[in-house]
Amino acid sequence: MCLLAIAASAAHLCPMLLKDIQFLDDATRPAIPDLPGLTEAHRGPGEHLRMIHDHLRENMVVLGRLIERAAAGTASAEEVKAETADLVMVSNYRRFGTLCGQYCQFVHGHHSIEDYAIFPGIAAQGPAFKAIADRLQAEHVVVHQLLEKLIDALIALADAPDRQKFDDAVEVFRALERVLLSHLGYEEDAIGDALGYFEIGV
Repeated sequence: MCLLAIAASAAHLCPMLLKDIQFLDDATRPAIPDLPGLTEAHRGPGEHLRMIHDHLRENMVVLGRLIERAAAGTASAEEVKAETADLVMVSNYRRFGTLCGQYCQFVHGHHSIEDYAIFPGIAAQGPAFKAIADRLQAEHVVVHQLLEKLIDALIALADAPDRQKFDDAVEVFRALERVLLSHLGYEEDAIGDALGYFEIGV
């Protein structure tokens, strides 16, 4: 059995399609420390992070629609490849290895701003924030694995649409949706205010 990274802590059987994914249990996420004296000005960078994440949430809606089109045979393999390549979350993962990518505007080469600049800054604020940064990096790995599996499933579905391939694509999409949306929310809550509070990336 494995635990899907969703808000509920109930265990779910791992589907065979996702058997190699090491899902993380939301209940094991580190607690978020209080920030005494937090001001509205401190919240600004966190709001910017939320705006970036909202764009990624919109990408998930596009992917869901693409699955429906591929299952109906109205999207070719070439269209699936082209449309997924254009999605910010996919192109950024392939280029930079994280969800934020170019939208963070602090990219250095092929390194991600979160993993290589923001997270170390957060981790330096003490053991509680280091635990949060480590967890967020671990969640990035799971999201990336699911994203790659979804692209493969979509291409297989578009190449030869059938019920099994549609079910596979939906299964991976739903897992990615649960994990990603949960991750984005936790990241916003855990480090959003801290970015401004500790003047990280501002």
